Amino acid sequence: MKAIETILATERDFFAKVARAAFLNPFGESRDELDLLLAGTGVGDRGGVLAALITRVAERVAVLQRELRSNHLRLPAADRETVRTVLLFDLFHRFLDAFDRLIREQAAAGDTPCPVPFAGGFLGAFAEAGFSETESRRYLGLFYQLRRAFYFIREGLAGSSPSLRRVREHLWQTLFTHNIRWFDQYLWDRMEDFSVLLLGETGTGKGAAAAAIGRSGFIPFDPKTGRFSESFTRNFLAVNLSQYPEGVLESELFGHRKGAFTGAIDHHEGVFSRCTPHGAIFLDEIGEVSLPVQVKLLQVLQERSFSPVGSHQRLRFSGRVIAATNRDLTRQREQGEFRDDFYYRLCSDVITIPPLRQRLQECPDELGELVAGILTRLTGTAPKREVQLLRKAIERETGANYPWPGNVRELEQAVRRVLVTGHYRGEEKGAPSGVTERFLADVAAGGLDAQGLLAGYCCILYERHGTYEEVARRANLDRRTVKKYLQQAGE
Repeated sequence: MKAIETILATERDFFAKVARAAFLNPFGESRDELDLLLAGTGVGDRGGVLAALITRVAERVAVLQRELRSNHLRLPAADRETVRTVLLFDLFHRFLDAFDRLIREQAAAGDTPCPVPFAGGFLGAFAEAGFSETESRRYLGLFYQLRRAFYFIREGLAGSSPSLRRVREHLWQTLFTHNIRWFDQYLWDRMEDFSVLLLGETGTGKGAAAAAIGRSGFIPFDPKTGRFSESFTRNFLAVNLSQYPEGVLESELFGHRKGAFTGAIDHHEGVFSRCTPHGAIFLDEIGEVSLPVQVKLLQVLQERSFSPVGSHQRLRFSGRVIAATNRDLTRQREQGEFRDDFYYRLCSDVITIPPLRQRLQECPDELGELVAGILTRLTGTAPKREVQLLRKAIERETGANYPWPGNVRELEQAVRRVLVTGHYRGEEKGAPSGVTERFLADVAAGGLDAQGLLAGYCCILYERHGTYEEVARRANLDRRTVKKYLQQAGE
């Protein structure tokens, strides 16, 4: 016991900081700062800093575990929770590469769950650290979820602009809440009850954000098969609501029974039936659906059950709902086109994806990062020279202030076009920069009073973000004031 007390006296402050880092958002600045402090390296890239930190923690944990001999009760009561968290931090990072390999293998394999060859070693390491078998299996599922979330958020929404970094940080909170201690204790198997609404212009990456959430739900480990119970590729189902007529849409969502309508020659399972217990359904273009369909979707969210078309049978839905739109739902609600009760059921969390022009204004170098990511997806590689050539070709013909009306989706086509033709001149139609240019011209001419300045600024924000609420938040104004300014400007 004396040896343990000596170790703790030496390492107590370090362990406390590691325990704090373990619960911080990995996409937040606070985590970066604490990692740098704990790594003791002074400066360095994120990967190098994390590697140094993992090594320092592993060395100290090894010394402590030799004295503990798998018995947490030998610790003083005041230190038990901190040391337990440090042990979890060490165990998670010990199997980091194994989790990454499994994620890549599962993505390639599709809907059949892959074997987990490191499961025995993982569970054995947990037993050696003093965790029960039940705890060990749960943490195998939780660690797999944490790593998938980091992987899909990082890969799906690349870029270094402040606005995109905030989106990544927000997505992590959507999956694990702002307090991961609460998540670990109370919510790890209840997040399906929290729906998510994604807002933003067309082409900004709402689908990528939805996929990051949908592929990162908790999936339990099945020790009998040595696999996780589901593949994350099967756990995410997406449906574009705008592509179906209303009658067909209900069948696609809820399924139908044979003979329910003319042409229903067999039973059909809708997406709500196909969704797994730990899965998620992505309802894209939610602003396009009619009021009757909104009512039926509201019932699913409220009652967690639904009936196929032509049936009175009630089926259970246990997944998570993610919805997205590029429409102004506030305006639609005011005009009676979108139900308030449905909106409030959808918006347990609301995430606004920034337009590409905003991201490039904040960080011009993000264009090169995005081009590199697109080139990698297209060709499997992104040599620095080719990335620079593509970026220069795009910037040369679009200009520094090109507004990118099609956002990231347009940039993907721009890269393809430059690869094929060597040119991309951009799209003139619908360019939103006119609002900004008129406002700046009026300011330069001294033609605006204080009210005009505020109204013009609100118009610019509304052009970029598309909702009264987001304009009010950014301008620090009341929503009714924002609405008044925009109506005066004809927005």
